[in-house]
Amino acid sequence: MNGLKRIMVVDDEAPFRKLLQRRLSQNGSSVEGFESSESAITAAEQKDFDVALVDIKMPGMDGIELLQRLKKIHSNMEVIIITGQGTIDSAIAAMKLGAYDYLTKPCKLSELDLIVQKAYEKSNLQKQNLLLKDQLRHRNPYDTIIGRSKNIREVIHLTNKVAPTSSPVLIEGESGTGKELVANTIHKKSKRSEGPFIVVNCAALQENLLENELFGHEKGAFTGASALKHGLFEMADRGTFFIDEISEMNPNIQAKLLRVIELGEFRRVGGNRQIRVDVRIIAATNRNLEEEVKRGRFREDLFYRLNVVTISLPSLRERKEDIPLLVDYFLKNKEIDGGWGKTISPEAIECLKNYHWPGNIRELANVLERGLILSTGNTLSIKDFPLSILAQNVKIQKSTSTLVSLERDLIERTLRELKGNKTRTAKALGISLRNLYRKIEKYQIEV
Repeated sequence: MNGLKRIMVVDDEAPFRKLLQRRLSQNGSSVEGFESSESAITAAEQKDFDVALVDIKMPGMDGIELLQRLKKIHSNMEVIIITGQGTIDSAIAAMKLGAYDYLTKPCKLSELDLIVQKAYEKSNLQKQNLLLKDQLRHRNPYDTIIGRSKNIREVIHLTNKVAPTSSPVLIEGESGTGKELVANTIHKKSKRSEGPFIVVNCAALQENLLENELFGHEKGAFTGASALKHGLFEMADRGTFFIDEISEMNPNIQAKLLRVIELGEFRRVGGNRQIRVDVRIIAATNRNLEEEVKRGRFREDLFYRLNVVTISLPSLRERKEDIPLLVDYFLKNKEIDGGWGKTISPEAIECLKNYHWPGNIRELANVLERGLILSTGNTLSIKDFPLSILAQNVKIQKSTSTLVSLERDLIERTLRELKGNKTRTAKALGISLRNLYRKIEKYQIEV
């Protein structure tokens, strides 16, 4: 995560503190000085610092206790202890408590630069590791915009144009069209690409939980708030925050979001201090936000602030010429045991192109995953698809006899592969158990 280093210098001796501030500011770092441990703690609770230089002997709270407090607030912050000759033993003890290194007064400025740089690199590496772990937990194996249709080429064009800017982006589209993928692509092509990419789905959280997730809370803010909690906005600092299903956000939180976009600041739940962050907002919705504004369900000022650049994603039925490309990509990247190296028949491709895809690309991926699991050969065929897709295909072909043949064969094969378990068979076929029994009787299938 290259970019601006955020450094705090904590020393009650003003001349020495200001000397360090001037020196460290020369390479473009953001350096703030504090004359007491208490003021440093207050600042650390409001901002994310990479490195702290802390004098070990100060009135009130000393450097050892400050080290421990700072580590609790930001576990990835690296703390460098500043000590006099007579307190080197204490500095070494501080390193056992988590300090990165120590400097003795008066320190060599070249040595100062080197230690601070290495401490920053370690802090940065820890943040990247945490970010990578979080991304792996939420990893989407389909991380490329696939397609050659006119609609999707326009999406790619807009994505490339808006990515280098810091403007908010609004992504519109039905569920399953790939809104998060487009947001992630914008992030990867932006100047914030090495910063965090944080995601929240407003529809998945209740109102009080959403506010807490977004903004965090202060210790004692409510029953059970036994410790300070950093919100997602703080986690997204110097990165991109993707807010999915933003139309589900209530007006109170909308007002707070507007303040973050316009001023870059907010308050934690139960807090009275303004927290400053540098975050790019990308929002997404499957509704028409303009209509939501007219109905009084979405703030007009927030809509216009988000609607700087709008990217409208086409549904899969509007870009059916891209289905062969998507299928090829999914088959080559699907992580399923026994799924590697399988192909798909031309008839099966046509069958997929004839379907209306209410679930869009997400549904296509699930259908292919199911086909890979159930197929016995090296080539996916029409028989490997759910009855809903076969029925749609047969309606287009106007051939009832074909549907009967395919349906009977699919039921027989699924029952056989699931060892006659009717409950699991009905679930795999996407039909009710009662419907399965009727079809078994209708086709006189032996179980």
